[in-house]
Amino acid sequence: MFERRDVLKAALGAVAAGLAPSVARAQGPQPPAPPAPTPFSREMVVEIARALAAKPYAAPASDLREPFASLTYEQFVGIKMKPGAALWSGENRGFSIEPLHRGNIFTTLVDLYVIENGAAAKIGYDSSRFDYGGLKVPEKLPDLGYSGFRVLHAQPNGGEAELAIFQGASFYRAVAAGQNLGVTARGLSIRTADPRGEEFPAFRSFWIEKPVLGDNALVIHALLDSPSVAGVYRFTVRPGEATLIDTELTLFARTNVDHYGLAGFAAASLHTPLDSRRRNGDLRPMAAATNGIQMLTGAGEWLWRPVSNREELQFSSFVDVNPKGFGALVRNRNIADYQDDDQHWERRPSLWIEPLGEWGEGALQLVEIPSESENNENIVAYWRPKAILPGGGQATFAYRQFWCWEPPSRPPLATAAHALAGHAPGVKRRRFVVVFSGDILGDQQKTARLSAALTTSPGSATNVRTFLDPQAKTCRVVFDVDPAGENYCEIRLVLRADEEPLSETWLYRWTP
Repeated sequence: MFERRDVLKAALGAVAAGLAPSVARAQGPQPPAPPAPTPFSREMVVEIARALAAKPYAAPASDLREPFASLTYEQFVGIKMKPGAALWSGENRGFSIEPLHRGNIFTTLVDLYVIENGAAAKIGYDSSRFDYGGLKVPEKLPDLGYSGFRVLHAQPNGGEAELAIFQGASFYRAVAAGQNLGVTARGLSIRTADPRGEEFPAFRSFWIEKPVLGDNALVIHALLDSPSVAGVYRFTVRPGEATLIDTELTLFARTNVDHYGLAGFAAASLHTPLDSRRRNGDLRPMAAATNGIQMLTGAGEWLWRPVSNREELQFSSFVDVNPKGFGALVRNRNIADYQDDDQHWERRPSLWIEPLGEWGEGALQLVEIPSESENNENIVAYWRPKAILPGGGQATFAYRQFWCWEPPSRPPLATAAHALAGHAPGVKRRRFVVVFSGDILGDQQKTARLSAALTTSPGSATNVRTFLDPQAKTCRVVFDVDPAGENYCEIRLVLRADEEPLSETWLYRWTP
């Protein structure tokens, strides 16, 4: 049994030694012998973060020797772990871990540890784990460290499949069974798209608990650091029909932080039927890793906001108190919606987030960034608390992520299945078609009083028509928008029966 004083001593020792940028590790001719395991507890990581926040910020080591310092993307992705070289491979634990090499844009050093029997042992760099492809590397390499790690999960028919990847700043991604990697989650966002400049917090260390045989859960502890904050994270990963990641975090502020984001995510959107002018001859009708942002407000209203690749940077805020859920969803699951046999956008995960506990006042922030490449994650969203995090203060939050085909919480109403926009008669007028779908639209008693409640600001909506198909359980709403000379128009649309909503609320910002 480890005493508390031993744990705290180990924690503060890690701050002094293990986290400081090290040049010696990159210069030694041979990898050093692995250090002996040290006592571990979550309290240890909390103390590390608290002590780190009390010190001036020091950037993590990013020094990297050749040939790895100047790898091209092709050379970097050509470095792969050899079959059977992953941690716990062949141990029937349900999970295995692949440490990821440094190089290309992933040069920052990240320390990796494995926790077993209450003690943490560092994962030392081992060149024998890797196949370097066509890259010529020295026969003996020093301890280069790692840039992150990949989580593999055992499959029912044997073998393993990628489940999650933690690599780069505070970024990580996960998938459900049969999916391709898509939306990227962020451990923390600071001043995203802020004129003062964005700050990118980074995970400095990970402690991965060795899973118990037969236990379908993987627990990962992480230390985050940035010029403004230090933080401690605990991720519990549970694969299933959806991959669940429960996140518990505590932040310690070095300075006053007035713009930070929780449970953030980013995804690519090159063009959709709502911004078809962006196609520029692209034969694909849509190229996007997410179709829109869903939100269930604290008051119980379901919002749906399609996203677009804008001509100019756009910001949107959805002010709320204690939100019940939000996320980036893929609603178009038919390859015919994309016609892309290489990217398979229809196989990308939806990411649904449920806050655990009350988050208070704040807003879901949406940032839409102009992009010319489908490789750019130009759609960014996060929850921004209204209260600032004062220097010397701390804050604790928790939430659950569902990386899924369909989110667990869905509107008991008609949802917006499709939307497209095009020219309408008149200067700058736009015509919109929004198609709602749901069982409620087959209820003739409800739909006998159906109407489209449509508002625009600024400007006006004209020629509003609804086309109900009770057999197909759909309703098409067609309308024209006149922005009245302005260069934007906020549109809000919901199907109603008198005052009762029959659909989620469809929101959109039109811009030229």
